[in-house]
Amino acid sequence: MRSDSVKKGIERAPHRSLFKAMGYTDQEIAAPLIGVVSAKSEIVPGHIHLDTIVEAVKTGIRIKGGTPIEIPAIGVCDGIAMGHVGMNYSLPTRELIADSIESMTMAHGFDALVLVPNCDKIVPGMLMAAARLNIPTVMVSGGAMLAGKVGDKRASLSDVFEAVGSVGAGKMTEEELLEYENNACASCGSCSGMFTANSMNCMCEVLGIALEGNGAMPAVYAERIRLAKEAGMTVMDTLEKDIRPRDILTLKAFENALTMDMALGCSTNTMLHLPAIAHEAGIKIDLEMANEISNRTPNLCKLAPAGPTFMEDLHAAGGIYAVMNEVNKKNLLNTDVVTVTGKTIGQHIENARNLDESVIRPVDNPYSETGGIAVLTGNLAPDSCVVKRSAVAKEMIKFSGPARVFNSEEEVNEAILGNTIEKGQVLVIRYEGPKGGPGMKEMLAPTSALAGMGLDKDVALITDGRFSGATRGASIGHISPEAAEGGPIAFVEDGDIISFDMEKCTITLEVDKEELEARKANWVKPEPKIKTGYLSRYAKLVTSANTGAVFATD
Repeated sequence: MRSDSVKKGIERAPHRSLFKAMGYTDQEIAAPLIGVVSAKSEIVPGHIHLDTIVEAVKTGIRIKGGTPIEIPAIGVCDGIAMGHVGMNYSLPTRELIADSIESMTMAHGFDALVLVPNCDKIVPGMLMAAARLNIPTVMVSGGAMLAGKVGDKRASLSDVFEAVGSVGAGKMTEEELLEYENNACASCGSCSGMFTANSMNCMCEVLGIALEGNGAMPAVYAERIRLAKEAGMTVMDTLEKDIRPRDILTLKAFENALTMDMALGCSTNTMLHLPAIAHEAGIKIDLEMANEISNRTPNLCKLAPAGPTFMEDLHAAGGIYAVMNEVNKKNLLNTDVVTVTGKTIGQHIENARNLDESVIRPVDNPYSETGGIAVLTGNLAPDSCVVKRSAVAKEMIKFSGPARVFNSEEEVNEAILGNTIEKGQVLVIRYEGPKGGPGMKEMLAPTSALAGMGLDKDVALITDGRFSGATRGASIGHISPEAAEGGPIAFVEDGDIISFDMEKCTITLEVDKEELEARKANWVKPEPKIKTGYLSRYAKLVTSANTGAVFATD
């Protein structure tokens, strides 16, 4: 066992004495040591209850003869960090999480891991660590928040952000806003729509590194406790069988993830995280793969913010396996890939059933014949950009309009709330990429404000930053190369015509090449926004969004 390095032989007597100082018995020390990585904190609604999940995991490990050892992981609440300098830190924590898990695991010789995250960057950060370390690992999340209710309308966090815009437009009173504030987030858990956290928890289930139910099962259900116990027991079986993350996280598994990403209509942030996880597993995902897969994958679900259903509805309709079974009626999945149980994905999904066709459309009656996410390319984004096509109004799928340029999120928020935005404009938000931000902020505030004002069918947003999974509307993010690296978005001027076609996957700045070259020659790279601390170091190491914003290795 790997843990022999910290506990076996007379030379490890000092090490064992330290275990005994914590109350571990000889029997516990002799058993396999299983690291249980908990993101529990009192600042994230998706993590406030993870102590309960972790205790259930520990119970499962003990049932099968292992010794669970809990260690911590950090986590930022993207909702609380939104709209201020805190959001600069969100994506960069992904790398901190992966690095800290690597450090704790290697320093203490754990034999296997159970990873217990729930929210946005925490899930991919933990998956990156699993792929990097390649010791037997099982993921179990904390589960989804229940949908709230305001009057007779079901609601989520994105509705509160949109309500702010409605107040600014005079369409809602502050008293009505308070109703949303008090009732939209109904329980602990990851926010209730197909936002980034739930998207990534679904991806864990699809990839096969988490058990059935991980993606859609609500946080407050007793099933979630049972699932956590099963995860604890499963990791002991995975250890015995020596099934490792890189046996699971194969190219075929990532193809399945991209397929289900399209079918479910997940957050555009999956286009950052899946390549980053694959990178740690030694696999390269070209974002062009996403379009190839999207072209043959029907979009079967429209969960909030794209539609009126929520994660609890998806769970009741049969969950992720039911969607996988439906998708595979077109033979779109690699069913021979192995999972943490030792069984294949095909074996797991063969008996899954679609219990509600209003939540999971049948494969022969999809919302669209192509997937929920599109990767666009063109002279404005030579290395690609990303949009959640399933959450875009039909009239905005093809669009052309004059640019209005902003050099920060703060500038565009001021313009939107100041009611200075005109219908037909393309709002360009630049210098918010991985290096320029730094940290590639999510920008839910401007997109939600526009939606709340009723402008989501009339105004487009384009950025080298990114948009929350709670975003709806023509919001195109991840423009690569970013402005801070001299990408074409840096040379856009007010009034330039920008055109995009989400069906043909093109985006064009209607300015001739010679003019762009002249602008580039006169461009002066701006000073870094943040020059000290972690974000300064992050900006020097991080790569482009189209590569997953991973750290450069040379």
